[in-house]
Amino acid sequence: MLISSLTTNMYRVFQLTSYGDTHDEIDFEFLGNETGQPYVMHTNLFANGVGGREQRVFLWFDPTEDFHTYSAIWNHHQIIWLVDNTPIRIYKNIEATYPNSYPSSQPMNIAASIYEASSWATRGGAVPINWNYAPFKVNFQNFSFDGCQANGDISSCTENYAGNWWEGTAYQELTQSQLNHLKQFHQSYMLYDYCTDQSRYPTPPTECSYNEV
Repeated sequence: MLISSLTTNMYRVFQLTSYGDTHDEIDFEFLGNETGQPYVMHTNLFANGVGGREQRVFLWFDPTEDFHTYSAIWNHHQIIWLVDNTPIRIYKNIEATYPNSYPSSQPMNIAASIYEASSWATRGGAVPINWNYAPFKVNFQNFSFDGCQANGDISSCTENYAGNWWEGTAYQELTQSQLNHLKQFHQSYMLYDYCTDQSRYPTPPTECSYNEV
């Protein structure tokens, strides 16, 4: 995916999503940029209609200069967000401990959108959108996906699923080397983590302790 003509308060979203008041959602979101400033990627997760699980990281490259690979692995054990095949975030399935905290019962579609977000996307909305950069575009190449096909019946995804490659041991948890790299990445590039936002969550949400690296 190549983000072109990135400007302040123009929001790009690439996501897995279901629909309705109790929808599930796995997001990659690109926030608006001021010239000379690092580019920010925002990730979020909705489970059964509840979101508020945002993380924001600085990218270590300019996403307007070349194509990069943004991918998500979603299985019965965890969700992994990856950039150029490098994990940047994990979210564990702890449904047994914390019901309705993991997307596990709704099929999702792949969607992409661009929208104007002047009220908040760049420095909390302090910088207005620059329409001189229009038209705003996102370009895709070598797009692919793999998953079980629900067709309204999720039994094919919830029963006899262990043989799917994304359910394999390599994707059930990160290796120690991957965890070390992810920890270093967060220390270097993390801008915001809902788990440490005490103004929103005086007590960190239950899942946070399971997703620490």
